[in-house]
Amino acid sequence: MNELVIMHGQQAVTTSLKVAEVFGKEHRNVMQSIKNLTAENSAVKKMFAESTYVNNRGQEWPMFYMNRDGFTLLAMGFSGAKAMGFKLQYIEAFNAMEHRLTTEQDSYMIADPIERAKRWIEEQKALKETQKQLEIAKPKVLFADSVASSETTILIGVLAKIIKQNGVEYLTVAGKQKLMGQNNFFKWLRENGYLISRKGDSWNTPTQKAMDMGLFEVKESTTPNPDGSVRITKTTKVTGKGQQYFINKLLGENAA
Repeated sequence: MNELVIMHGQQAVTTSLKVAEVFGKEHRNVMQSIKNLTAENSAVKKMFAESTYVNNRGQEWPMFYMNRDGFTLLAMGFSGAKAMGFKLQYIEAFNAMEHRLTTEQDSYMIADPIERAKRWIEEQKALKETQKQLEIAKPKVLFADSVASSETTILIGVLAKIIKQNGVEYLTVAGKQKLMGQNNFFKWLRENGYLISRKGDSWNTPTQKAMDMGLFEVKESTTPNPDGSVRITKTTKVTGKGQQYFINKLLGENAA
């Protein structure tokens, strides 16, 4: 049941192989069901992407990747209490992966062009503002008190870039030296108790300790879905005080 949902092409997907394995079906039958779905409605084709895999004999065989909508359509034909349990696990896995993508992705990874442009403008504005503060303080010098009281909040990924630009090349993650970057910074924050590591809706949101310290704010935004409903997205952002705290802490650790 591991890796029910994976990231492929910057999208949360699963495969026909995994569906066949978990639901106890022949892969060829799952493949035929997918072909039947895509043959009936051309709009369904975009939910599936044909690919190949190599079996344990070294032979190449066809398979499909599918997004959550594609899986939902396919799984509607699976019945029984056991099947319902598997469906719920898949939906939960899709939600967790998509939440992770939403909270960790850079602006260039966002599919919607309007949201991508908004995020890019926000990142650039925050980056320039914080770099201005760093130029005043000089590289590797601790942030001034004015930064701590600043009302400007920035994305965690932006802070990771700033910290790297100021000489922090590595982080200690799981006892090993890792290159400083957005993904490893998220891991470091989770490992050190600043972000919640439990998978689910709270994944990568601040822990109570971090909120009590005033290191983060959580911004909520709404995005309309095609069916008319509204999706609420929560984005964790670093406060001025948090920027000072993490830069000081990591510069201090790397100087030690």
